[in-house]
Amino acid sequence: MRPWFLIALFTLSAHANVILLDPGHGGEETGAVGKLDKSRRVFEKDLCLRLASKIKHHLEKTHTVFLTRSFDTAVSLQKRADIADKVKADLFISVHFNSSTDAKAHGYETYYLDNNHDAAVRKVEKQENISLKGEDLVVNQILIDLTIQQTVQASRALALAVHGRLNGHMKPVGITNRGVKKGLFYVLALSKRPGLLLEAGFVSNRSELKTIQQEEFMERYALGVANGIRDYLKNKKGP
Repeated sequence: MRPWFLIALFTLSAHANVILLDPGHGGEETGAVGKLDKSRRVFEKDLCLRLASKIKHHLEKTHTVFLTRSFDTAVSLQKRADIADKVKADLFISVHFNSSTDAKAHGYETYYLDNNHDAAVRKVEKQENISLKGEDLVVNQILIDLTIQQTVQASRALALAVHGRLNGHMKPVGITNRGVKKGLFYVLALSKRPGLLLEAGFVSNRSELKTIQQEEFMERYALGVANGIRDYLKNKKGP
């Protein structure tokens, strides 16, 4: 059976920009697991797909947009990067939700690829890079160094544009702004193009989990991301 993204290539529109949205995790890789109560669990992978699909809905009105997965299936980091090459993506946006051993941790943050020395950021890196081990880590560390040189400025500008929009859209739902941060994420390095890794809220915080499941949150966040991407692309082209 041909992968969906190959079929989609035949229907590419004449839109100038191609955006690849990457719902984190999938299949057996559930990502973080939150609990609404003793019997109800929420998987990060499901929230990621739901949010990425909403971002796609808003963006495809003006741009060509793809998803790295449209179903609950496992997709390796390398495969996600391969899809970016196949669809000739201009931007790569990886969608995630956060988790912490501190049940009170809360808020949303936006990451772009760069070196950092922040201990808190390293914890997020470890969580999102979990599927790479041993020799792969060494090879991809070299790749990161090369990719940073080529994409860091564009990725930072994209992060600021998107996060700026999110700041306005999230205030009515009461989600805390944790800021724009730089991190070493292999999925961004492997994609070899300007990109972001979004952490849209903490599933480990039961109160915040209730909020991020709501339709209002999903719509506001998705629209903020879409508008931020449009702002970035508009400014990139200039007057």
